[in-house]
Amino acid sequence: MTVHFIGAGPGAADLITVRGARTLASSGVCLYAGSLVPRELLAECPPGARLIDTAQLDLDTITAEMVRAHEEGHDVARLHSGDPSVFSAVAEQMRRLDAAGVPYDVVPGVPAFAAAAAALKRELTVPTVGQTVILTRVAQRATPMPEGEDLATLGRSGALLVLHLAAMYVDRVVAELLPHYGADCPAAVVAMASRPDELVLRGTLADIADQVKAAGVVRTAVIMVGRTLGAEQFRDSHLYSADRERPHLPCDGPSDTEPVTPSDTPVTPPVTETP
Repeated sequence: MTVHFIGAGPGAADLITVRGARTLASSGVCLYAGSLVPRELLAECPPGARLIDTAQLDLDTITAEMVRAHEEGHDVARLHSGDPSVFSAVAEQMRRLDAAGVPYDVVPGVPAFAAAAAALKRELTVPTVGQTVILTRVAQRATPMPEGEDLATLGRSGALLVLHLAAMYVDRVVAELLPHYGADCPAAVVAMASRPDELVLRGTLADIADQVKAAGVVRTAVIMVGRTLGAEQFRDSHLYSADRERPHLPCDGPSDTEPVTPSDTPVTPPVTETP
């Protein structure tokens, strides 16, 4: 049987993907972090499923539960908040499953930074302003940052920075980024993104730390810093330009095996319906 690492999304239960919900509904065992995953999602599990809250379990115990379920012939739903590809600690679980010979797959989820951008009603990449987004965190006692990935180094890029797991270190974040972005650089913090108690703070590097501390935000938050957060005067992208050549393609798009018809090759125009 298979262990399915499922991204539960950023918080709201209805932001799990269709594939995630279907996989959850077909798994006889579900391991979830009760401190992060909405309990409403557990209603998607099949009747009689074994539900295991991993919030207080260590890695070896979690692995043992997954191996046991596999040996008993059960598919396993391993629910992680957000998307499994970012700050989810699935890499070490996969390594242990590889060693145990247990197959697994990954169902992507809506990441926290995407939910935060939605709350801000902002596109994070804006033409001529910023085309790069860096997902990162700050060094902590148990988890130092690799060489060259400190905020001062990343800040030299001028790219939009998205910091996870950093709300309680907001003073340090501001101090390290001020020399590179300036006090007037837009900054935002979204806590509990997509949840009923979502909190959105907008400001600049000059005042965002005070806002965070006044609101008492210390966890489950994303910090964003970059010029695209305040961009208003920018050139329209080329994507929808009237001057852009658009080849006629089938409504369902090209197949994996059929080449796209070059734009300078005559093609039959699509049939359009009339009212």
